Amino acid sequence: MKHFLILMMIFMFGSVFSQQKITGRIKDENGIALSGTTIININTDTKTYSDTSGEFSIDASKNDELRFIRVGYERISGRVLTNDSNPFLLITMIKIPEVIEEVKVSKKPTGDLETDSRAVAKVDKGEQVRDAVGLPQPVGKMREKPAEVKQVLIPILLGQLNVQGVYDLISGKARRQKRQYKYDDLQEHIKWVRDRVDDEYFTKAGIPENKISEFIEFSFYEKPYVRTYVKAKNLSGVLLRMEEAIPIYLERLKSSKQ
Repeated sequence: MKHFLILMMIFMFGSVFSQQKITGRIKDENGIALSGTTIININTDTKTYSDTSGEFSIDASKNDELRFIRVGYERISGRVLTNDSNPFLLITMIKIPEVIEEVKVSKKPTGDLETDSRAVAKVDKGEQVRDAVGLPQPVGKMREKPAEVKQVLIPILLGQLNVQGVYDLISGKARRQKRQYKYDDLQEHIKWVRDRVDDEYFTKAGIPENKISEFIEFSFYEKPYVRTYVKAKNLSGVLLRMEEAIPIYLERLKSSKQ
């Protein structure tokens, strides 16, 4: 039993000392640093993210497999083949080409502004969005339909009736309902993103932890396609478009502090 314990201790110490700190920098084909890239040690199931300079650090042993993942770029995998202390890796991520489908013009413009305007207005933009996302449109919530205000004829038998007061009451309720629905949807979409993306993803990109929800809402308005992908439950699309809004938000955040 004593010899068994000694062997176990030797094995444990050997495993600890075989671990090494792997550091490196991640960039794209143009040499631009890529922040927020996920680095995973497949053998130990640990992960980290590259910082704003594209640099990262992760523990690994010889023959451990490291995987580099970033939305919109080809996945890279490789094994640690050295026992050198503190090896430094230079990783170049290759962007996945975006396929642009051919646009088919069904009708030739006539040159008449009124006629051509009506033809454009008939385009189903909802169908275009669903085709671009690649997923069916999610089923919406069952909600009370906002009150509609219609012009009605008031029979003389009703006597004196404050028509303007009734109109204000009904239309005010409809506006309040619509505002509440929009607010509820906004909060639900922000929560959907936060439930699926670690806070570390945002903080590594330079966004303060207490500003994450604010940034997500900002990205919805700055890059409307972010919210389109949220509605389609397409996380890859959300991250791809959201990254375009990060430098814009950080610049505005910096300006507001000055």
